[in-house]
Amino acid sequence: DDVDRAYFAVFDGHGGVDAANYSATHLHVNVGLHEEIVKNPAEALKCSFQKTDEMFLCKAKREKLRSGTTGVSALIVGNELHIAWLGDSQVMLVQQGKAVTLMEPHKPERE
Repeated sequence: DDVDRAYFAVFDGHGGVDAANYSATHLHVNVGLHEEIVKNPAEALKCSFQKTDEMFLCKAKREKLRSGTTGVSALIVGNELHIAWLGDSQVMLVQQGKAVTLMEPHKPERE
């Protein structure tokens, strides 16, 4: 279609780089192939995070890997910004020189 899209993501590995590298390699593919990417980008992001996690868990079990990752992604669709994150990674938007809070990070003490 004629809609401009851009995708950005950052992963912060915990206990090694395996999960972060896996996510960096697979999450954007899962997002791009998701059936809702055009109609519902937020749903595509959410489902793709879950699918990538499930895929890595299978690999980790098979190969006895013991790492994890936090992740944050931004998907720009036309003039809309969609943010998805897992763990305590954070996104900051600066608009006209001022920080705009887009999210509250996942922390153990947060309900």
